[in-house]
Amino acid sequence: MKSYFKHSLLHFLGFLGFAAVFSAIVMLLWNWLMPTIFGLSCINIWQAFGLLVLSRLLFGSFPSGWMARREMARHHRHPLYEKWAEMNEKEREEFIKNRHHGFHGYPFGHGHSHSENNSEQ
Repeated sequence: MKSYFKHSLLHFLGFLGFAAVFSAIVMLLWNWLMPTIFGLSCINIWQAFGLLVLSRLLFGSFPSGWMARREMARHHRHPLYEKWAEMNEKEREEFIKNRHHGFHGYPFGHGHSHSENNSEQ
């Protein structure tokens, strides 16, 4: 239980650190560009964080890396996963064998050239 709490606390602190750094970057860019270009006022770090949250709500494309893959996996399963889940052990072995030797008998097409193909015909 202690290690779970410590692990959760580290993740939470990492998230806070990431949010603070990303908010600071947004704040610095805003304060550098927007007053000069559009005559807008400068913002503080909390307003920059609010802009990040607002953009996440409006556009929904904030997560990246493992979070995005996990979110996408919940909604869109690859058809090959479903096919694999329906196969028995023998069918899986046959599938793997066919995938490895599916490119002219060579794994992933290595060793095959057009001159070899023309000389066989």
